[in-house]
Amino acid sequence: MPLQLKLLALVFVGGGLGSTLRYGVTLAALRLLGAGFPWGTFAVNVIGSTVMGGFAGYLVSRTPGVGSDALRLFFMTGVLGGFTTFSAYSLDTVALWERGATATAVVYAVGSVVVSLAVLAVALVAARGWFTT
Repeated sequence: MPLQLKLLALVFVGGGLGSTLRYGVTLAALRLLGAGFPWGTFAVNVIGSTVMGGFAGYLVSRTPGVGSDALRLFFMTGVLGGFTTFSAYSLDTVALWERGATATAVVYAVGSVVVSLAVLAVALVAARGWFTT
């Protein structure tokens, strides 16, 4: 099997695991805390960002070697990407900040939230209009 296909398979399997974990956390939060606040989503965003930061710090501290790409793709892109993409957003924002691109980090952080909420609202209204007529 070619290397690229193996790496793609790692992302695929990791994503499935992460999505399953997200579903489990969401169900547990609903059962324990109710549906008044999106505790499950809040939890996966905080947990995912915490784990992403720790894992990224671990990878940076290691001597690059065989398997680093596979490990990063499986865990960060796959598992954490399936669990929550907020962790990737958080890492990207902090990485920009640490590189000294403070304005870019702020534009990215605020812009991602504002634009994402805006386009979701527009798509929601459009879909309701399309599918209810």
